[in-house]
Amino acid sequence: MLSLRQFGIHLKNSRTYLWIAFMLFVVGFVLGMVNAEFLQRVVIDQLKGLQEVSGKLSQSTNPELSFFIFIFFNNAIKGVLMIYLGILAGVIPVFFLLVNGMVLGYLIEAQAAHGNNLADLIFKGLLPHGIIEIPAIIIASAFGIKFGIVSLKGLGRKITGKAERGAREWSVLAKSSLNVSFWIVILLLIAAIIESTLTFHLVKG
Repeated sequence: MLSLRQFGIHLKNSRTYLWIAFMLFVVGFVLGMVNAEFLQRVVIDQLKGLQEVSGKLSQSTNPELSFFIFIFFNNAIKGVLMIYLGILAGVIPVFFLLVNGMVLGYLIEAQAAHGNNLADLIFKGLLPHGIIEIPAIIIASAFGIKFGIVSLKGLGRKITGKAERGAREWSVLAKSSLNVSFWIVILLLIAAIIESTLTFHLVKG
């Protein structure tokens, strides 16, 4: 049930939703790039909060471990929640993708506007862990969107008297979500290890 091969099959069977999730993230990223001033007012408090947390974690007796615990649990909980909260018509994972894309776009645009080195930001601060973390977030949100679509279809079939077919589709998706959730957590675990060690020292140094 938790095999990597099965995870690959689930991804293959959900290609359409993966593309939808990817495009939503890209749309969010572009909006973040072109509306940096507007987003500054929207996300500045959130970023300040993260900076405060980062400062406290940096002052702990073991910063790497503290960052790892915070990053992993924060991302893993959100990743799994995006899958199952998608049951609400897929609205929450859609919003999550757009916001995360916008924040990333805003950060890059803001760095460029201040004349900072974008190569350092991308290759030292984002790419080492982001190459795993961002796809994991997109995959989790894609399955959340799929949950939402299947839920809406199930509701429609219940109204039209075809609830049995919807129940079967729901059962298959629910079982596959366990496998997907497991591998999302594994991917985010690897990303958290990289971010709390390699990325941490690249940015710090």
